[in-house]
Amino acid sequence: MTKGQAFDGVASWEELEASPGYPPGGKVPGRRVAVIECVQEIPCNPCETACKQGAITVGTPITSLPSLDVDKCTGCGLCVAKCPGLAIFVVDLTGEDGKGAVVEFPYEYQPLPEVGEGVFVVNRQGEVIGEGIVKKSVRPKAYDKTGVVGVEVSPSLAAEARSIKRR
Repeated sequence: MTKGQAFDGVASWEELEASPGYPPGGKVPGRRVAVIECVQEIPCNPCETACKQGAITVGTPITSLPSLDVDKCTGCGLCVAKCPGLAIFVVDLTGEDGKGAVVEFPYEYQPLPEVGEGVFVVNRQGEVIGEGIVKKSVRPKAYDKTGVVGVEVSPSLAAEARSIKRR
């Protein structure tokens, strides 16, 4: 393998599909659900403790990759801001008016984008892959200074869209 987290710092499709936190076959159900892109066995479990539904399990040893029970996940997004590796997203394929998808991700820049702001959407490598509209932009105290931004994108971009580049 010449691609992947250990080689270029970006999880490859093979690594994501082998991860127990990634939806089987990359298929996200037609509702809000967490997508965990953690592929490194490191001692970490804030996602497990943040999940009130018990949908995320790290277990023992603490270096185990987080596992997601898609049926238990409500897509609440509490895990998104708690992941120190910025490796958890919420994908909602229902979109407004049945159009588009919304991808929520951690955002640690200042200032937060404004709801309604047009942005460029970037993939895991930081490459622009399309455009989107900010639908959510929050940094509540419970998120411990990590903002969470949700961007409406074309459903075809939902599996790739992982952050934004402001215009």
